[in-house]
Amino acid sequence: MKRSKVLFLGVCIALVLSLLAACSKDNTKNNASGTSSEPSESQQATGSASQSSKEVKITFFNTSAEINTVFEKLFKVYKQEHPNVTVELIPTPIGGAQIEKFQSLLASGNPATVVNLDAGTIFQYKDKFLDLESEKAKYAKLALPGAIDGALLDGKFIGVPYSAQGYGLLYNKRVVEEAIGGAFNPSTIKTRSDLESLFKKIEAAGKAPVIIHGADWSLAAHYLGLAYSLQSNDVEKNRQFVEGLKNGTVDLSTNQAYNGLMDTFDLLKKYNARKNDPLVADYNKDSLDFAKGEAAFYFMGDWSWSVIGPLKSRDKDFGILPVPISDNPADFGNSQVAYTEPKLFAIDNAGSTPEQQEAAKTFIEWMITSEASQKAIIGESGLAMPYKNLKVESSNPMSSAISNYVADGKTINIGVINYLPSDYWAKTGASMQKYLVNKIDRAGLTKEVQDYWKSTAGK
Repeated sequence: MKRSKVLFLGVCIALVLSLLAACSKDNTKNNASGTSSEPSESQQATGSASQSSKEVKITFFNTSAEINTVFEKLFKVYKQEHPNVTVELIPTPIGGAQIEKFQSLLASGNPATVVNLDAGTIFQYKDKFLDLESEKAKYAKLALPGAIDGALLDGKFIGVPYSAQGYGLLYNKRVVEEAIGGAFNPSTIKTRSDLESLFKKIEAAGKAPVIIHGADWSLAAHYLGLAYSLQSNDVEKNRQFVEGLKNGTVDLSTNQAYNGLMDTFDLLKKYNARKNDPLVADYNKDSLDFAKGEAAFYFMGDWSWSVIGPLKSRDKDFGILPVPISDNPADFGNSQVAYTEPKLFAIDNAGSTPEQQEAAKTFIEWMITSEASQKAIIGESGLAMPYKNLKVESSNPMSSAISNYVADGKTINIGVINYLPSDYWAKTGASMQKYLVNKIDRAGLTKEVQDYWKSTAGK
């Protein structure tokens, strides 16, 4: 009997120990997988799962080169909040060999986990990126109307928009108002002739009217690129226009929007502060000179605030004008600024592990929703984000001015560029540079641009 009791007691102890071990194993498993039946407040706020105890390293390929240092500092903050995840920045230079570097990483079998790329490049390499359809509804709730639809590439959600940008003729309010002797109302510039009259007053006041940045990306992707978007505010119709260029059924020499745009470019050339050496293309110097009032206007985008904003002894008030393309105020383009969600965050699906991909999803959500990230992107860098209920107000007066155009529905949808070949701005940019320095005339430029598009037929 005594032996039976001891045996019974031993069985009970073994059973209890077994149950305790099972509970411990389950808890360890839950902690490792990052799941919890009761998420913390921070988890509820971000909608993300808790971090895995496993160390994960992800790399971030950045083509918003003007804010490389901003991202570097931001990733250190992310590390503090997510100690088991390391985000390593892969920087690129402004405008220089960015796509080649991305292609090299892809070819080496060591692609970046997360990329910040132009939508067009993501579309070109769409098979290399993770389908984010399961994430779409979450971002649709957070985004401004139309932002997610604008980020779709052939109807697929493979990139999360993080910035909204616009471009046109930035102006230094002080310089303009000193030249005209009073308050400047940008809505008074409705035509090319209006713009030239203003340029003449600025020149008479002893200031350079405008700076043209001579880099191929500015001349072709931004300026000449307007020709493809000015045909219609419908992206699909603009895609058809480009297909017409490829198959030779569209003749640029007789196209009204193209010729109007280039007539305005001739005006900008005439009054260009860099006319004696127009191909220097020093982005920092151009931005600095404009910010300090060496020129009244600057053909550029609101992203230049990342350079202008931190400058000491700069002017304070800036705005933006559309690029007028005719002398008819009613023509499309004369009252509208170019606007898009140009950069998307996408996740690699060619060489990244499932753990890296999951960590990348959480990281991207943090980049969009966290106050720390919004302070860096909006407050410090001066970029706009196409989302509602942002925690930070923009410090960028140019972005604020563009937001007014957006609110009034006065924008040019430049989404067609998402479907253009990755070399279009480099190839046609070289032609624009020749035109800028008068090595070719309008007919020569038009032929070179059309020859480029015909060479892409079937690609």
